[in-house]
Amino acid sequence: MGGRPSSPLDKQQQQHLKGQVDTLLRNFLPCYRGQLAASKLPRVREHRGPLTQLGGHPPRWQPIFCVLRGDGRLEWFSHREEYENGGHPLGSMALTGYTVLTSQREYLRLLDTLCPVSSGERTQGESDPLLEMPVHFPLFLQHPFRRHLCFSAATGEVQRAWRLALQGGIRLCGTVLQRSQAPAARAFLDAVRLYRQHQGHFGDDDVTLGSDAEVLTGVLMRELLPALRAQTLPGLRGASRNRAWAWTELLDAVHAAVLAGASAGLRAFQPEKDELLAVLEKTIRPDVDQILRQRGRLVGRLQGERPLESCLRGKVDAQLSLVTQKLLSTTEAVLLAVQSLLAQGMDRLSRHLRGSSSGTQLRKEVYSFGEMPWDPELMQTCYCEAERSQGRLGQLVVPFGFFGTQSLVFGAQDLAQQLMADAVATFLHLADQCLTTALDCTQAAQRLEKVRGRVLKKFQSDGSSAQRKFVRGWLLCIFLPFALRQLEEGCKVELLEFEGDVLAVGSPALTIEGIYKDIVQGVLLQKIDGDEEAEAQRRTCPGQPGSSAEVQRLCPLPPPGTLRR
Repeated sequence: MGGRPSSPLDKQQQQHLKGQVDTLLRNFLPCYRGQLAASKLPRVREHRGPLTQLGGHPPRWQPIFCVLRGDGRLEWFSHREEYENGGHPLGSMALTGYTVLTSQREYLRLLDTLCPVSSGERTQGESDPLLEMPVHFPLFLQHPFRRHLCFSAATGEVQRAWRLALQGGIRLCGTVLQRSQAPAARAFLDAVRLYRQHQGHFGDDDVTLGSDAEVLTGVLMRELLPALRAQTLPGLRGASRNRAWAWTELLDAVHAAVLAGASAGLRAFQPEKDELLAVLEKTIRPDVDQILRQRGRLVGRLQGERPLESCLRGKVDAQLSLVTQKLLSTTEAVLLAVQSLLAQGMDRLSRHLRGSSSGTQLRKEVYSFGEMPWDPELMQTCYCEAERSQGRLGQLVVPFGFFGTQSLVFGAQDLAQQLMADAVATFLHLADQCLTTALDCTQAAQRLEKVRGRVLKKFQSDGSSAQRKFVRGWLLCIFLPFALRQLEEGCKVELLEFEGDVLAVGSPALTIEGIYKDIVQGVLLQKIDGDEEAEAQRRTCPGQPGSSAEVQRLCPLPPPGTLRR
């Protein structure tokens, strides 16, 4: 009775199924290994070459060999051989938070603002090494809390290549948490925003760029900066720009100490975090239905206590439509640029097939096509579309306390790169399935045309979904902190009345602040969704004032060959 029944399968059937499973794994695991490898691919193509660097005491220009790693870290060596032989770099820097300047005059103006002086304070005897040797092709890396890195390229072409590569590295390092799908990353970002709200800072800005330790370091550096300025700047001596350099070196030392402390603190918290997650998994999962029911009752009572709609009306509604339009037009321009670039790449491969190119040349073209998402020169057209609206968008959102337009632009550029990477991988996968050695060049090109159409249709579908998610997410980032700040004072007393009910639930997953944030977010999402629908109808209805064809430009597929050159 209690024994295990014998298998209804005989040994031959079991052996047959084992063979089927082995076949499945044999076919599946290469795909899995490939996807694991693809998931680890650097989002920045490694870039290296000779530059000159301004460094030392006193500062002087000296030749170095620079390497931008695939993870966005910049290293520099005394010479190429030192790098090729695996030697230790002279220095290295994670590029989080840096900005690239290519104008010496602009950089000198920046230094002058760091340590402003009254007229006549500088004497004629003071020298400025940056002025003694004008730099024709400079690359200045500026950071609000770290020492500046000053490089020079040999030609304008080299300068441009390095600028694009460095900008890609800065974006990669900055959006590490935003790109993460891990719930812990989202919880960390939410915790940072909640902490800053407790400090009285409700607006969103670029402080959340970087790793968890870098984000916490940025938060504290912003708090420390006023006192550091007051205590340090009056005591700095020398020429204005020498004092500015000394000031950045002091900030860099403070930043390094804070970063080390934040990293150590987060490492020490890791065991507690793991234990907490394990406890929450045991306590929340069995009671999740009851917790959600109790949460729903509290939401109903809170919504009944205060008419949120009337609080938000007139403060958000007036600008929501304008900001939505700007975000939609920006993402549409980015998607169109990606689609055009993708179509050109596929057409180029088809043209080489039709032209009976050599196998070596075709392999080279396939490799170049596969590298498109990580080619900063090719992707620059898409990235520029994201940057184009930064100024106007900033003007629209500053009244709401939002200063995170750089994060928003990085997000749009990440979106362009991810969509391009997905489309390229889809094309190569489908092409590999349909092309065989039995086909001649013309037949192979015809099959690629069909693959091309499927890839573009999928891209449009993926792009539409990604655009909606992007726009909704950033509208919440812009307006939710503003709405919470507007409602905070009037709702504090009412929220305290419900605190006992929340505590009675006995679950750390429920907090009065979290519930109220969800209520306000729900109201905002209703407004956002309604506004998006109205905007979509306005843009697609012919004859409507201002109904541009921008949203429709992504709909028609470019006919095969129309983008060939």
